[in-house]
Amino acid sequence: MASWTPQPAGLQEILQTIRDSTDTQNKVQRTITHKLNSFTRVPDYIAYLAYILSAMPQEEDQIRTIAGYLLKNNARLILNASPEVAQYAKSAVLSAFRDSSALIRTAAGQDIVAFLGALEPRNWPDCLEQLLTMLDDPSNQEAAFSVFEKACEDFPRKLDIEINGTRPLDFMIPKFLMLSEHPSAKMRSHAVACLSYFVPVSSQSLFAHIDAFIACLFKRASDEDPSVRRHVCQALVLLLAARPEKLMPEMANVAEYMLYSTKDKNESVALEACEFWLTFAEDPELAPYLRPLLGRVAPVLLDCMVYGEDDLIWLEGDAEDTAVPDKESDIKPRHYGGKAHGMEREGPPNGEEGTKRSVYGEENLDDEEDDDYDLDDDDDFADEMSTEWNLRKCAAAALDVLAVRFGAELLSVLLSPLKDKLWSTDWLERESAILALGAMAEGCIDAIEEHLKVLVPYLINTLNDPKPLVRSITCWTLGRYASWCTQPVSEEHKNQYFIPTMEGLLRMVLDDNKRVQEAGCSAFATLEEDAGAELVPYLEPVLRNLVFAFQKYQHKNMLILYDAVGTLADSVGRALSNPTFVEILMPPLTARWNKLQDDDDDLIPLLECLASVTIAMGPGFAPYAPLVFQRCINIVHQQLLYYQAYQQNPDLDEPEKSFLVVSLDLLSGLAQGLGMGLEPLISQMQPNLFQLLTVCLKHPQAPVRQSAYALVGDLAMSCFSLLRPQLPAIMNELIQQLDPEPKVEFISACNNAAWSVGEVALRYGRDDPEFQQWVNPLISRLIPILLHPKAPRSLHENAAVSIGRIGLMHPVLVAPLLPEFAQAWCQALYEIRDNEEKDSAFRGLCTLVQVNPAGIAKSLLWFCNAIVRWNNPSAELNAMFAQLLTGFRNHDPTGWRAQVATFPPTIQERLAARYGV
Repeated sequence: MASWTPQPAGLQEILQTIRDSTDTQNKVQRTITHKLNSFTRVPDYIAYLAYILSAMPQEEDQIRTIAGYLLKNNARLILNASPEVAQYAKSAVLSAFRDSSALIRTAAGQDIVAFLGALEPRNWPDCLEQLLTMLDDPSNQEAAFSVFEKACEDFPRKLDIEINGTRPLDFMIPKFLMLSEHPSAKMRSHAVACLSYFVPVSSQSLFAHIDAFIACLFKRASDEDPSVRRHVCQALVLLLAARPEKLMPEMANVAEYMLYSTKDKNESVALEACEFWLTFAEDPELAPYLRPLLGRVAPVLLDCMVYGEDDLIWLEGDAEDTAVPDKESDIKPRHYGGKAHGMEREGPPNGEEGTKRSVYGEENLDDEEDDDYDLDDDDDFADEMSTEWNLRKCAAAALDVLAVRFGAELLSVLLSPLKDKLWSTDWLERESAILALGAMAEGCIDAIEEHLKVLVPYLINTLNDPKPLVRSITCWTLGRYASWCTQPVSEEHKNQYFIPTMEGLLRMVLDDNKRVQEAGCSAFATLEEDAGAELVPYLEPVLRNLVFAFQKYQHKNMLILYDAVGTLADSVGRALSNPTFVEILMPPLTARWNKLQDDDDDLIPLLECLASVTIAMGPGFAPYAPLVFQRCINIVHQQLLYYQAYQQNPDLDEPEKSFLVVSLDLLSGLAQGLGMGLEPLISQMQPNLFQLLTVCLKHPQAPVRQSAYALVGDLAMSCFSLLRPQLPAIMNELIQQLDPEPKVEFISACNNAAWSVGEVALRYGRDDPEFQQWVNPLISRLIPILLHPKAPRSLHENAAVSIGRIGLMHPVLVAPLLPEFAQAWCQALYEIRDNEEKDSAFRGLCTLVQVNPAGIAKSLLWFCNAIVRWNNPSAELNAMFAQLLTGFRNHDPTGWRAQVATFPPTIQERLAARYGV
């Protein structure tokens, strides 16, 4: 052992604290936690923990094990420990790993993994040597292998290195391959698992033995142990993603095996096998290999979507539980991101989608997965049915991706089995088929459309099913087809599909089962987004239903109800300002408002909802505005004081930013809704809005700055005369925020700053002398953003709009710079949907071209492309286009004809048809 020895007093204090930690009283626990945290400042704390774990056999195993777990949680302290302390801790855990007690060996094994992760294996090679030696020792090999498996899973890259001229993996991989033949199933399972974790990191040590590895997988494929088969399936999934060319020659056999395994009675094996089809479908280059298998794979996936017995026990799905309060553990934390300004593009580029409400993943955001390829704890797939990724959800996700990839081909394969299941007498079969219909909606919509005239009435009718799980999945699937139901194609379509869907979902919003309420409310919010103004004639019954839900809902569903009300306001806009509707909606919102304290987390979604409602109601919201404005000001002030206290004393918890962000966004809503009606509130109420806003513009948390910049832009649009005296102080903060390559967490703040300076420029007006002082500082930051290849697309767009608007107001100052940015400017905005922002930006560009015609010469193709991409330019902008194009042609008819002849035919045709050039 190393030279470190414990001090008796220190040892006793730590020991006593660990003993006390077994007390279950909450008050005691809080004190103990605080005390244990304070020990981390003791330089040799980890050595004391290692000593208790390894050298105190007289202590109870429970106490020694707790010391081991504390050591694991504080493993990173070894990086700053003295050489004596570090050496002692390492030696002690290796010693404890051979203890006679299984509990101590397990704790020591976790410590070894944690130390290896913190130190990196290259700095503790003798540990790897000892573990490898133990693999040959029958009494220790299983424990050593479990440590290897955890290390290979947690940090495969750190093991794939060279130490003193040799690569440990060059010894480990052949050893693992050999042990995959071991008589013990646990050893075989560890071996296959360890090997598989080096696939995603493209380890050359593994790939040198790739054929032997694949042969090992085929050999173990029929292993009698389900854990071994699960790891075989997992390895094949990882190989398909990393080295598909190695599997393709054997794909017929692999596919047979995976189809067989997807039906395995052991769900963990079936789930890993099902992942194979999800991975296969996600890679477009593998589509030709998957297409011939579609007829066999899709029906198997469909069968996997039926609830298992375990699911049904867990779900307790039949209860009329609307009056049963929710457990706090049922309510997931919500992250409020704040208001971001972005532009709408023509059609989704590269298959980009908005946020999808999904039954097999609450919001399928398609996050890139990390090395560890671990979906087990992926929040994106934690749907409303359970909190874990399971076979049913994996199959539904795979079907969704297959539908996008193969569309009509998939539907033709599944049409017959779907019909059988939809009209089955077994409710579980019907439920799974309805889930499948929803999963296929996005990819198969063109092919399935002819069947929707039968399917949508079937789904509406199924909302009457006695089983709540059937009603809830039907809500979700109707939501997936909401865009078809809400198409304003004819009165007949509206009466047959739109109105019955709307009425059916509103009934589900008020169902007596909480799961159905949740699904109904979410689906209705989707319908609201798709229907937009089509909902206006039905606003009164819609509002009465939603308002009744306020009396009926428990805590969790109340949060979804706020979202549905906010989405309704966004969708119908000023139609909500009708006094009748204000009278229906505001009393329940006001009642909730009065009930909640300023620091209640439930206030956040209510304020978020009210931000949408204030914009939609406009002047109709005026009677409620003073109370709302004052409370927002109070919350902002209080939260800024909390943050100031935290800055002065970092031992305090950092304040939650959401209260600040959502209050600023509600103030933005008030500005948009009331405009100059805000003047008496701003001038009379204390603390002063602009003083608070100036502090928020400098706030260290980016989401706070993001919402503050949005508020500046909204105040500029709605009540500029109130904002103008404050702008000299505000503009410098906005200019500082404009960054060509912001950190990821600053992108939205930078976007809002870029957008708001354009709004401010417009409101100042043409050649305003006060604004002139900011033109060069702004343009000198906006142009690099526009030209930066790594700046996010949204930032390019907002920068281009603001350059155009500043150019519109100050053309003489900006026009000389036109050659620098003209091409990038046109590229940034040609795909944006026609709207007023784009119109004013293009009028600015045209003004710059009028002042400096030579500045567009090298970018003429891009300029003409951007012009012909417009669908409905304003009369003023269209006249500017015509004047410039005619001017170019008349200035040099021969040169113009020669240049236009090089343009793509579509651009030539549109220029000739619209502008006669």
